[in-house]
Amino acid sequence: MENLKFKENKLFIIDQTLLPNEEKWVEITNKEQAYNAIKTLMVRGAPAIGIFAGYSMAIFSQNNDIYELKNYLDSSRPTAVNLSWATARIVKAYENGKNLIEEAIAIHNEDIEMCRKISEYALTLLHDGDGILTHCNAGELATSKYGTGLGPLILGKEMGYNFKVFSDETRPLLQGARLTSYELEKAGIDVTLICDNMASFVMKQGKINAVLVGCDRVAANGDTANKIGTSGVAILAEYYGIPFYVLGPYSTIDFNCSNGNDIEIEERDSEEIKNLYFEKSTALKETKCFNPAFDVTDHSLITAIITDKGIVRPPYNINLRKILND
Repeated sequence: MENLKFKENKLFIIDQTLLPNEEKWVEITNKEQAYNAIKTLMVRGAPAIGIFAGYSMAIFSQNNDIYELKNYLDSSRPTAVNLSWATARIVKAYENGKNLIEEAIAIHNEDIEMCRKISEYALTLLHDGDGILTHCNAGELATSKYGTGLGPLILGKEMGYNFKVFSDETRPLLQGARLTSYELEKAGIDVTLICDNMASFVMKQGKINAVLVGCDRVAANGDTANKIGTSGVAILAEYYGIPFYVLGPYSTIDFNCSNGNDIEIEERDSEEIKNLYFEKSTALKETKCFNPAFDVTDHSLITAIITDKGIVRPPYNINLRKILND
């Protein structure tokens, strides 16, 4: 399932804000549209944002100062470390005299290989017939192919595994409902959509064997920035003795960020809580809302962090660095 196309020096994305009811491809023709696409979640998911940013930098630096362009795009989603990682890589390619389009294509191709490696590693921890809980969306729409959090499910389906997936709706943007359920249905995977506050109920019933989630940033000590509500799922998994796995590329590890307290959490428009996807407002106009896009899952709640370089277990402050040299 593609979320991005690059053809004849033109960049197209599927507008994820319209899914699952409409599949609309949009051409991105300038830096402002690129910024808006990231900011409004037309393109989303840390790896996908990185790929998109790579192409945007390569194309729009032809008519813009590349350093100013980097800073501009980086400001659209400060929590997603893949964004600044990709823009920095294009800047470095520019400084080394490389072809920027070729560098952006390399980022895209490397992500495909990265997703497959993450999926293969994660499959070694799962069993045919397992019940899996997911939160937010970390599949092909959020990456390039297979995905991170959903990657082992999609790859497993290709290999004959049969999982029973429970997808949290993931308020307020409903990525679990609109995107995860959509992707898994399209892939022919057994998926059941549940309200976010039903996670404990299905765990208590013994229907969940593992929790798989993606991440946007990993601190040096193993704390992870995930879609809002993920830390609550992790606490539930700890209580019920269920493995809680975080899946993401090694590039999401920010060794300049010592712990979760240093992760900048994006706060989004409060109106998303009351009005987005609703015909009428669900609360009074004067009712205040608090709408952080992410929360931080403490490293003590994470069973393993699964990267394209391998499976990392505690202590993360040691093993996240160690795996780079193995």
